[in-house]
Amino acid sequence: MQRKLLFLPLLCIAFLQAQAQSNLSVEYIMRDPMWMGTFPSSASWSDDSQTIYFRYNLANDPADSLYKIGLANKASISKVTWDEMKANERDGEDFNTDKSLRIFQDGKKLMLEDMSSKSTSLLLEFPENFTNPTFMANEMEISLSSKSNIFIFNRSTKTLRKVTNISTESKPKDRSKSEDEKVEWLESENLELLGVVNERKEKAKMRSDYRDAYRDSEEEEFTYYTDGKSPANLQLSPDGNFATFTLYTSSSNKNTKVPDYVDASGYTVDLNARAKVGTTPTKTEVGIYDLTRDTVYFISASELPGIKDLPDYVSDYPDKTWDEKERDVAFSSPYFSPDGKKAIINIRSNDNKDRWIASIDLETGALSTLDRQRDEAWIAGPGVGYSFSGGTMGWLPDNKHIYFQSEETGYSHLYLLDVTNGEKKALTSGTYEVFDPFLSKDKKSWYLTTSEVDPGERHFYKMPVMGGKMDKLTSLTGNNDVALSPDEKKLAIIYSYSNKPAELYIQDNKAGSKAEQLTSGQSEEFQAYNWREPQIVRFTAEDGAQVPARLYTPDPSKKNGAAVVFVHGAGYLQNVHKWWSSYFREYMFHNLLTDLGYTVLDIDYRGSAGYGRDWRTGIYRHMGGKDLSDQVDGVKYLIANHGVDPERVGLYGGSYGGFITLMALFNASETFKSGAALRSVTDWAHYNHGYTANILNTPEEDPIAYRRSSPIYFAEGLEGNLLMAHGMVDANVHFQDVVRLSQRFIELGKDNWEMAIYPVEDHGFVEPSSWTDEYKRILKLFNTTLLEE
Repeated sequence: MQRKLLFLPLLCIAFLQAQAQSNLSVEYIMRDPMWMGTFPSSASWSDDSQTIYFRYNLANDPADSLYKIGLANKASISKVTWDEMKANERDGEDFNTDKSLRIFQDGKKLMLEDMSSKSTSLLLEFPENFTNPTFMANEMEISLSSKSNIFIFNRSTKTLRKVTNISTESKPKDRSKSEDEKVEWLESENLELLGVVNERKEKAKMRSDYRDAYRDSEEEEFTYYTDGKSPANLQLSPDGNFATFTLYTSSSNKNTKVPDYVDASGYTVDLNARAKVGTTPTKTEVGIYDLTRDTVYFISASELPGIKDLPDYVSDYPDKTWDEKERDVAFSSPYFSPDGKKAIINIRSNDNKDRWIASIDLETGALSTLDRQRDEAWIAGPGVGYSFSGGTMGWLPDNKHIYFQSEETGYSHLYLLDVTNGEKKALTSGTYEVFDPFLSKDKKSWYLTTSEVDPGERHFYKMPVMGGKMDKLTSLTGNNDVALSPDEKKLAIIYSYSNKPAELYIQDNKAGSKAEQLTSGQSEEFQAYNWREPQIVRFTAEDGAQVPARLYTPDPSKKNGAAVVFVHGAGYLQNVHKWWSSYFREYMFHNLLTDLGYTVLDIDYRGSAGYGRDWRTGIYRHMGGKDLSDQVDGVKYLIANHGVDPERVGLYGGSYGGFITLMALFNASETFKSGAALRSVTDWAHYNHGYTANILNTPEEDPIAYRRSSPIYFAEGLEGNLLMAHGMVDANVHFQDVVRLSQRFIELGKDNWEMAIYPVEDHGFVEPSSWTDEYKRILKLFNTTLLEE
């Protein structure tokens, strides 16, 4: 009797497998994405606000092309011709204050366009290539850069003058310096022996002395020598009194090599790839060129408050001596006030703990701190900027207020600061984040996107420039990616929902206006399937946090008691939202799994974007800590609330998701029976500097963080069934990662793992055949380990 009872569950599982079918298959959904239809992206407007341009593909071209819709006939979508595209291209463009005039480059020509009459005229034909044409404060003068120097063209006088004199060569040696002693002796001996030669030498010296005397009587031209460095970010203050530039000194870090075994040549070719974390960062120096005094001086960070502060984690290393020294920093380019009289700069410490915004005394280069944001984890967040970027930053037209974004309150918000008295004002506040704010044409209002309605929605707002009520302009639930028309009367919206790919809409720039759909790109094939709308849920983590997740539940008649947890990649990325996911292949795969009776959970674990600073930094110094326990707590939620069998749970993910999959199988084997780790990091000491040093500091300074965060140190914990899949020409997470881990498995005697390699694939797979092969293996893994006994 007992044997019969034990056999009954197996019969039930076999019955459910036979009943659970899907109209989808891996081969079907992993085809070239063009089978789904064509979906718009990157909307923009014509100058007259009468035409919307966007990326699209109605002709089954190999890639998207530029298309357009005119407001006069919104039913007509046409491909932009090459001639029309070139005619509308404006390289290096800049507008005057009221946007009535535009300058732009046409090869070596500087052109002026009258925006009302649409007439174009030639201002200047420059003999060399040039960049960055910019209206100056008086608008009759235009600055431009060429060959590491700045020139000014006057529209009234038609004159061009060079205002800087920068040479990338080394400074010539002083003529008074003596020659090498040996050379001096030989010359002296030769002149004593040969009288005619000595006589000619004396006459030549007299002529040289005369030339030098004449030259010294003239004012000697100032030249600044960069000693081989090429100045970057060269810009002129709007009043023409100062220029600034950046000198970059790249460190001699050792780059890694990625072997390409299937190069067309038939030979193995080494591809140059990134260096590993812990490398010396690029050094930045910002110079100020005083054009009235003909002198150059550099900005120094030595007086910034807290420049010598040590991070908190040093307390974990009591036996190590930490020198109190000035930290290295990265400078952004300066931001000049509209009148050119003032300037600010964004400065970030290379240890990622501090961001300073400082005013610059343009006559001395001295800094005065206006705002300091300190984060013992790392400085980041929407609009905050990174490395050499200031992020959202600039001046109001009053030459008095600057604007910027900061995570000071725990969420990234928009601030104004009066540089004359240091008074700071938050323009937005609350448990939501601000994205991509910009000023209206008349500079009296802000336009901005926020997540105020819900972390999983994005809406477009308008707000008075000095703060006040935000008017919500969009109303479609999901993601509203807005391009505002130049006349600010219309919104072009790339809109999508959880189960609906992007389409183009148009709407009046008024709160409460209805959005009109302009494109319908879904193919009949794609529409034939009833794509699920994932349910957004929150479950309680072990530390009490409410963790957001997407939940896919099967029809009760098909439910097999098994569950799959999907772990999104990138770490700092949001996938629990109400718009069409960038993980669209995985989304379709989750529909397939749900058809087959699986319950699927997709979690925005600690470290994900969209939920503020504390969520973002929840993985600091311990990747595989809370981001892993959130997966475990998600499984507990499924078991308690959705009838999932605790013995039938798997997980998978790529990149960061592959890393978490490894950590789950090594450190939470009691929760996960099987997993597929795709293009996964196995040892963070082998990943890049820009990403990893933010979260784990550097291996030489904080080895504890790397030791507890790297899967390779926990490989002995593998108990379940592991599939690893990796592209061999992955220039992001190198194939070396899984090779080293494989050797660990071999030495540990593990035999419950397998590896699939993809010789032609980089980090993001391209070939449908590779996607198909990979996901057939993933499905087979789950079917054989979670459903079969």
